[in-house]
Amino acid sequence: MRKILKQYGLLICLSLILIAGFGFITLASYKVSRDTVYQNSSEQALPVTSDAVLAELQKDILRPVLIASQMANNTFVRDWMINAVVDEKTDDQSDQKAEQITRYLKEIKSKNNTATSFLASAISHQSYAPDGTQKIISANEPRDKWFFHVANLKTAYEINVDTDIVNRDNMTIAINHRILDYNGKFIGVAGVSITLDTMRRLIDSYQSSLHRTIYFVDQKGTIVLAGSAMKRSLSSLQDMPGMRSIATEILANKKIESQLLDYKNDTDNIAVSERFIPELGWHLLVEQEVGSNIKPLQDIFQINLAVSAVIMLIVIVLLVLSVRRFQQRLEKSAATDQLTSLPNRHAFDFVFQQALLDSGRSRLPLCVALIDIDFFKKVNDKNGHLVGDHVLKEIALIAKRSLRESDVICRWGGEEFLILLKNCTLEKATSIAENLRSTIAANDFSRTTDLAKKRLAVTVSMGVAQCKDNETEDSVFDRAEVALQQAKENGRNSVYFSE
Repeated sequence: MRKILKQYGLLICLSLILIAGFGFITLASYKVSRDTVYQNSSEQALPVTSDAVLAELQKDILRPVLIASQMANNTFVRDWMINAVVDEKTDDQSDQKAEQITRYLKEIKSKNNTATSFLASAISHQSYAPDGTQKIISANEPRDKWFFHVANLKTAYEINVDTDIVNRDNMTIAINHRILDYNGKFIGVAGVSITLDTMRRLIDSYQSSLHRTIYFVDQKGTIVLAGSAMKRSLSSLQDMPGMRSIATEILANKKIESQLLDYKNDTDNIAVSERFIPELGWHLLVEQEVGSNIKPLQDIFQINLAVSAVIMLIVIVLLVLSVRRFQQRLEKSAATDQLTSLPNRHAFDFVFQQALLDSGRSRLPLCVALIDIDFFKKVNDKNGHLVGDHVLKEIALIAKRSLRESDVICRWGGEEFLILLKNCTLEKATSIAENLRSTIAANDFSRTTDLAKKRLAVTVSMGVAQCKDNETEDSVFDRAEVALQQAKENGRNSVYFSE
């Protein structure tokens, strides 16, 4: 492990920095994108949806207001209301008048597709419906208080919402419009009511296409109008998980401008656009789960992360292989003699130390042979250094062919070579050295080069020594050096050994 860290420590650090940088940039980009999507959704998309729903609702409200206004300002209705005095002596005439207004109310209901239409007289204190029903209005009747309330209005009309909590499908909007005579005196009320089926279909359409939840609540927080997808079990804001944290703030708002809120339910964060509708006394709420917008972004982020991780892994693998290859080349270059392609002295030291340990454990003999080229300086001076280099390379090749597979030869320096002979006695090592010496002496070095014009013969002197128990590397080499000097002093081109 320590060796790996030593060899690849820098590469590992660079890879970690690269991965950390990529991860930081990717996560930062995702966070910025997520915040932008959330901001656009909450500050733009939700208010736009709220505006569209409000516009449609106002259209639904405006239609019955116009119908009630036309009824209240119709001269036929005014004249009928002024002349419709109950006269006990003219019952037939009174019945005819009631039939006239009934037909009129039926036409209003039929032509405008309203839920109902009605008239209530302040003169006769009777109310009339399209089905012919007549009812006496009494100040003592709680159900008739609306009439006396309208009589005292400062405005021309009021909007009433008939909320049926048990069955929201029967939700209606009623317009009660004051009828004045030609002198501006209050003489009755004209009105119509419509169901909100169109509004509910619109809500369903928006919810389906925009994946948002749209509903209305009254000033108590009761859900008065919602799409068909909303659970029937939810009847108020307090029934909605997480909503109670902002319910008070919603109900306290009386501004028609949209305000942005958010809360957290059991599964996600919910963005809410809320506004107050003063005509109805309702709050319009448009919700969207943040996760529904973030999900596509998360999918893209995961895909990009996977692709980038694969690419980064490939880059790192290629980088490791390239560095490994370059490192091996450096190691080989550092341990190899460039001229002869033999291990150099530095590399040989490592091999020799391992061989000494192996020899000590196995008790097998180990020998070294030191080679020196005779009169190598004269070869260079007479034939040039290129020929001298050729001689060195040729001797390296001859030695490789002549030695055993287990033997190791290196360039010791200059014109010297060193051979490591494993599992080899001194006698056998001397024989191997002698065979190599004679092979070199018999070789014509000019045959393998065009640099030499005539036959080129070269001889070597060799000194052999066997490693003793617990002997140091320097001691073995010194004895081999002594043997080599003896060979040189005794005429060269010979092999001597050290006891």
